[in-house]
Order: sequence, then C-alpha cells, then structure tokens
Amino acid sequence: MSRMKSVYVFAKAQISAFSGGLLDYGVMILCTELLHIHYTISIAIGGVTGAVVNFCINRYWTFNAKGPSAQHHVGKQLIKFIFVVAGSICLKSSGTYLFTTWTRLDYKLSRIVVDLIVSFGFNYTLQKYWVFRQSPAMKQSQG
Repeated sequence: MSRMKSVYVFAKAQISAFSGGLLDYGVMILCTELLHIHYTISIAIGGVTGAVVNFCINRYWTFNAKGPSAQHHVGKQLIKFIFVVAGSICLKSSGTYLFTTWTRLDYKLSRIVVDLIVSFGFNYTLQKYWVFRQSPAMKQSQG
C-alpha cells in the first residue's frame, strides 16, 4: 500500500472512530448523568453502541471490505471485531477508572485521554491488521 493510501485509510479510520466515539461518549454521559449508572458500566453500554456504528463504517467505507469476494468474510470479521471491542471496552473502562482515581479529574475528561490512547494504540492497529485485513486476492479484485 502506498504511503498516501495509508494516510488516506488512517484518516478514514479516524473519521469512523470519531463517529462511533461520539455516539459512545453520548450514551456514556446519558447513562451516567441521567440514569445514574456508574461510569465504568456506562462506558461498556456506550462502547457496544458505538461499536455497531464503527463496524459498519469500517467494513464498508474505511477498509473497503465489501463486495461478493468479501461477503463470506463478514462472520470472521465480526467475531474478530467483537474481541477487539471487548478488549477496548475493558481498557477504556479500567483505564478511565484508574486515570480518574489517580488524577482526580472528572471521568468525562479522563475518558477522552484514555480513548485517544486506546483508539490509536489498540483499536486502529487491530482493526487494520487483523479484523479487516484483506488477502492479496481480495485487493486485486477490488482494483
């Protein structure tokens, strides 16, 4: 993959993550502030909600894993994606709790810091190189 295309895919992944992240963050705030659910549980609820949006955007737009040759891979991608989301939710929930406890920052700010670390260091890497990785044959068929 050319350097320019890599930058383009990375930018698309960040737009996807931001879209799913906005929904995720909004659900977390709603659950915590209005429903009085502890923020670590609210992070999990929001994470699942945002993950649905993120999977769809990444599969069909960011990593272009669509078309007849990719259709049989959706089940495998979904299973891998679920593992990544579960890891991400655990990292975000525990990371936010620890960061909030250590720094005494509001959980909303701590969550943003932890999200940035988890998004770039964990989610993007695993989604690009494991969940949505395309075989050479799939890349050629997409032209």
